[in-house]
Amino acid sequence: MKGMNRSYVIQFGVVLLLLASWGLAARAQSRAPVLTVPREDRYTLHPGDVLDIQYRYTPEFNQTATVQPDGYISLQMGGDLKVGGHTLHEVRGLILVKVSVRLESPEITVILKEFQKPYVVVAGEVNQPGKLELRERLTAIQAVLLAGGLKETAKSSQILVFKRLNADTAEVKVLNFKTLRRTSDLENDMVLQAGDMILVPRNRISKVERYIRYASMAAYLTPLLP
Repeated sequence: MKGMNRSYVIQFGVVLLLLASWGLAARAQSRAPVLTVPREDRYTLHPGDVLDIQYRYTPEFNQTATVQPDGYISLQMGGDLKVGGHTLHEVRGLILVKVSVRLESPEITVILKEFQKPYVVVAGEVNQPGKLELRERLTAIQAVLLAGGLKETAKSSQILVFKRLNADTAEVKVLNFKTLRRTSDLENDMVLQAGDMILVPRNRISKVERYIRYASMAAYLTPLLP
C-alpha cells in the first residue's frame, strides 16, 4: 500500500506540473503582442552627394567633398574614406576616427550641402533610355512607359530589374512583359525603389545570376551593344 501511495503521489505531482505549464502557455498566448517602435530611416549617402566638412578648432582643414561613384570621398586630413551607404551621423564618426590620428580631440560638423534626387534608370531597348526621377510610387511597367515604351527589337519576355540591396550588391529579378500585357496581371508588376535599374535586352540572356555586384553590370550590358 505504501508503494502504491507513493506512486500515486508521484503521478499526481506530474499532473499538477502539466496543468501548471498549460496554464502558463495559455496566459502567454492571451497576452497582447509586444509592439516595437520601428527604427527611423535616415538618409544614406549616394554618389554625387556633396558634403561640407567643418573643423571647429582647425578651420584650415575645412573642405567640400563630393561622393565619388565608388562611394569614397577624399579628405585633406586622413585620405580616402568610404561614406556611400552611411548616414551623416555615421560619416561624422568615421571622419573622427580618421582625423584623430593627427588631431587631438577634434570637433567636426558634417553638412549635406547637395544631394542626388532619388531616381531609377531604364536602359536598353526603350525609346528614351535614361534616368527617371522618383517622385512617387513607380512600378516597372510605368517606368518603361515613361521611357517611351519598348522598341520592336526588345526582348519583352525577359525584362531584368536590378533591385539595389546595398552600395555594392543588387538582386536581379526577371519580368515577362508579354504575360503582363496579355493577362493584365498587374499584381506581378514590381514597385521600384531609388537606385533600381531596368534593363530591356535585345537578345535573350541565357544565364541570369540572382545576386550580382554593380561592378559586374557590364556582363548584362554586353548583349545590348550593337
